[in-house]
Amino acid sequence: MYLVVGLGNPGEEYKHTRHNVGFDVVDLMAKKYNVSINRTKFKGMCAQINVASEKIILLKPSTYMNLSGESVREASSFYKIPNENIIIIYDDISLDAGKLRIRSKGSAGGHNGIKSIIECMSSDVFTRIKVGTGKPQRELISYVLGHFSKEQRVIMEKTFEASIKATQTIIEKGYTDAMNQFNGFNAN
Repeated sequence: MYLVVGLGNPGEEYKHTRHNVGFDVVDLMAKKYNVSINRTKFKGMCAQINVASEKIILLKPSTYMNLSGESVREASSFYKIPNENIIIIYDDISLDAGKLRIRSKGSAGGHNGIKSIIECMSSDVFTRIKVGTGKPQRELISYVLGHFSKEQRVIMEKTFEASIKATQTIIEKGYTDAMNQFNGFNAN
């Protein structure tokens, strides 16, 4: 069993912002598997799918980004999912828009959602799919809570599809295969 978590902030005002790319990927994955993320549980919204005969819980924390770890901890604890089977999908401003990077552990790198997960899980060991949103040219908060241009959105849609494929590869073939295949992905 796997827990696939898309990070973001709840509410219409945050929909499709740079900070909500994790929500976008998980929503697209749910759509691909013909399910709705509509169950309220674990301080978030969740649904269940199957990938390669594995049960997958899709989760979008409703705690706002800075408390995402509370939702992840509740879901992983309830299902007894080991950290190695937790996949977190989130925005990364240190990567150019359209790039992906997969890691199995590490620091929060300044991302408050990841910082919260590390604190709540008492571990930095969980798979991360970092979705590049580009470096801010202006103040950080307004940048990450801003929307992509029409042209950027086309690039990001390709990146979201690659993120779904990377998630499926992690589940079907393992972290190393996914890393070899998708680190270096560039939708530009």
